[in-house]
Amino acid sequence: MNKTLPFSPNWATPPGSTIKDVLSEKKVSNNDFAHKMNIDLDTIELLLNGKLSIDENLASKLENVLGSTKSFWLKREEQYKKGLENINEIDVWLKQVPYKDMLKFGWLENKNNIYKSCLDFFNVDNFQDFKVKYDFLLNTVSFRKSSAFISENLSTISWIRRAEILAGNYKCRKWDKELFIETLEDRIKPLTRKKSPKQFLPELIRYCEDCGVAVVIVPTPQKCTASGATKFIDEDKALLILSFRYLSDDQFWFTFFHEAGHLILHSHKSLRIESENNLEFVADEELEANLFAAEMLIHINLRKELYTLKSDKRKILELAMRAGVSPGIIVGQMQHYKIISPSYLNGYKKRYTWEEINEALIHINH
Repeated sequence: MNKTLPFSPNWATPPGSTIKDVLSEKKVSNNDFAHKMNIDLDTIELLLNGKLSIDENLASKLENVLGSTKSFWLKREEQYKKGLENINEIDVWLKQVPYKDMLKFGWLENKNNIYKSCLDFFNVDNFQDFKVKYDFLLNTVSFRKSSAFISENLSTISWIRRAEILAGNYKCRKWDKELFIETLEDRIKPLTRKKSPKQFLPELIRYCEDCGVAVVIVPTPQKCTASGATKFIDEDKALLILSFRYLSDDQFWFTFFHEAGHLILHSHKSLRIESENNLEFVADEELEANLFAAEMLIHINLRKELYTLKSDKRKILELAMRAGVSPGIIVGQMQHYKIISPSYLNGYKKRYTWEEINEALIHINH
């Protein structure tokens, strides 16, 4: 009766390593093994060094000579090949995860073991768990344009994951849609006229927390082109992510109100990402969110006046005052509707730096 050999736990090693262990235990030389297998010594050397695959014929000979089963050796070869594929896949994954930026931003804790640190960051035990957990993100509309460029997807996934981690510190009240709508108009819209993130970010985050929305500011790693995103963490807590990608007041506030529009108007079951990579796939929901943001910032009764402003500074400032927004937002909307060139009147916009943004975030105590 054939003796069954125990499986080796390290399937990334070739079957030849198992054969070497058996030969050593049985004190059989390579020459004797070649003679019993009826195979020349050069071929045996290839087998022992993992350079020759085990087929049906070779598995039968191993069964007869080494005292295990044919199915064991075939299974051993299959698992070895899968192990190699997994190692190669993990290696590719680590090259595509933006871990250099993640280290720079302080997102990773273990600098000596990048693989383990990335698994901890994504809250998974192994690479296969990562693929199962995040597979749905790789198939969202926002990624369709660049589906061949997985590194872009992984950069965006990393950005979203960082926001989820930070959102865990937010003490949000229960999601209240009606209160959120009221707060957008009465409390948040006036913040657009404040010049510094140190002035408006703490209030913005606090007002949104009171409505059940965690507003998280996260810089983007390389290859992530997202400016904003929304999802519901659970039925009582929404997540609204902003990247400050363009560092100007018109872009920041339009993105914020656009994402707020998604939370108010659309299903809570989807993750939505505002990104340069989804501009070719503008769906009805994106158009609705754009319209929501535009009308929230500049009431429809005032929008027609955008076409009469031209470069009149007094009129721009006057309309901004009546609309209750910053002059930069007025100019940004004029540029959006092609009333003026994108390079015209940009001096009206407020420009931000990451130094002042980070300083504002440091003083926000959760």
